[in-house]
Amino acid sequence: MDLISEVLRLSGFRGTLGPWIAAGSGWSIELSDSPAMAVHAVLAGPVWLSHVDGRQSELSAGDVVLLPAGVSHRLGDALGSANPAHQVHASASSPEPGHGPLRLGNGAVRSRLLTIFYDCDHSTRTQVLDEVPGVVYIPGGEVGGAHLGDIVNLMERELSRPQLGTPTIVDSLVEIVLIQLVRAWSALNPTQQRGTWLGWVEDPLVREAIERIHADPAAEWTVDSLASAASVSRATLSRRFQSSMARSPARYLAQWRMDLAAIRLRDTAETVEDISAQVGYRSVPSFTRAFARDRGCSPGAYRAQVRADRALEPRAPGRRL
Repeated sequence: MDLISEVLRLSGFRGTLGPWIAAGSGWSIELSDSPAMAVHAVLAGPVWLSHVDGRQSELSAGDVVLLPAGVSHRLGDALGSANPAHQVHASASSPEPGHGPLRLGNGAVRSRLLTIFYDCDHSTRTQVLDEVPGVVYIPGGEVGGAHLGDIVNLMERELSRPQLGTPTIVDSLVEIVLIQLVRAWSALNPTQQRGTWLGWVEDPLVREAIERIHADPAAEWTVDSLASAASVSRATLSRRFQSSMARSPARYLAQWRMDLAAIRLRDTAETVEDISAQVGYRSVPSFTRAFARDRGCSPGAYRAQVRADRALEPRAPGRRL
């Protein structure tokens, strides 16, 4: 089972190609309070990244940086650049294939970069990237099997010289960039995975338990039955789960079931009785109590509220992963 792809699908991750920039000298762009994660891939540099706290980093060709949602920052051609910044927003339209990049600055092009915005359904608790700490830097070159520079260069070539199917190829590459980012971060930071959802990557026992839960969430799983299926003791499974993911097997099982239930309540017309059975509850009252503890309201009230909220919201841009 591909756990990462399944969680990305459940959490509604979607990627939107942002600005494609070709810049000379004396340029900068600024992102403030973006509701989406921003990924900047440097095609030619150097490019300086400045944070609101004053920290600055130099990025070279091939480097990729991911910044969490809401983190204001500036990119430019010089350390401490005071040039007026071009404002960039996650809602900015994607570049049109064949129309060329956004030109900034003066003189010959020295810096080129692509930005991708990623957002997700924040109502789901199980997320791949929400627990990744802070800013993620991926240096150029192959890291953990992730050839990010090659992928981004291919994206730029498609935008520069569009052919049959270019929009579909670009959409697919946006999805691939996210998966490769996760691969690269995992390879660079094996110890930082501990305590996050990705903690199972370093522990085959925990991975096996999670795969069993995901494969059959309606099964009558207990810590004892999961441990028995993996041929270990209850104490061993509980200890390894807590060490790798900072949560118990029972807590993870409940969280995954509630996420599945929330998505079905929002997106389907299935009855509460059917949904409760599909996520492992043998009675509607027990499911209702568990759901109310997790989400603060009954399944019926949750369904009504999220559908009312969705009807008022504009359709989110980007390809859903």
